[in-house]
Amino acid sequence: MPDNPSERETRNDALIREFIDTFEKKDAELLGKYFADDIVFENYGDPELRGRTNLVTMWANVFGNFAQVKFETLNQAVNGDLVIAEQIHGLGLPGRKLAPITNLAVYEIHDGKIAAWRDYTNAQFARELLSA
Repeated sequence: MPDNPSERETRNDALIREFIDTFEKKDAELLGKYFADDIVFENYGDPELRGRTNLVTMWANVFGNFAQVKFETLNQAVNGDLVIAEQIHGLGLPGRKLAPITNLAVYEIHDGKIAAWRDYTNAQFARELLSA
């Protein structure tokens, strides 16, 4: 029997909300369970990153640099296997306050895993917040 579209959207919504909650644990291996093997990650202004292993390594490096990581979803919309989320990426360097970086994320879900992820952030403003 084919997947009920509303059930699929409910699952995809829950998947991304759970994924975002996982960031607080600062464990890149835990994040990796949400990624398709051939995931493509695009962070606006940075080179494209491909593959679960590469993305897990990148997040392990990010987590190593920050004392605090707290991501929050403000609004989220789901259309089939596409999830668009307005988020606050809270990042705190050691000895500094948590910087609330506004982000828009687009996720493409295939077979219950994130196959494509695009983050759109004002990188210059993010740097200013992190250095404050």
